[in-house]
Amino acid sequence: MAEGPGYPPFECAPGLQLAAHERVAAIQHEHLCRRLDQIEEMMERLEKRLWLTVYGVVAVILAQAFQSVLVATP
Repeated sequence: MAEGPGYPPFECAPGLQLAAHERVAAIQHEHLCRRLDQIEEMMERLEKRLWLTVYGVVAVILAQAFQSVLVATP
């Protein structure tokens, strides 16, 4: 235990520093995992939007082709 002039006593040992470092590393790891989960969810939503766009474009092309076939045949 260390005590300086006018400072309250505190515990200071390599074991305590290691425990503090492990706790900080655990918090950073949790935050990183949470952020990766958020990025995954955003990518899934983006993928759904992309497929909806692709299906929409294909539907428009097929509708125009079908319409031209109807106009061409009397």
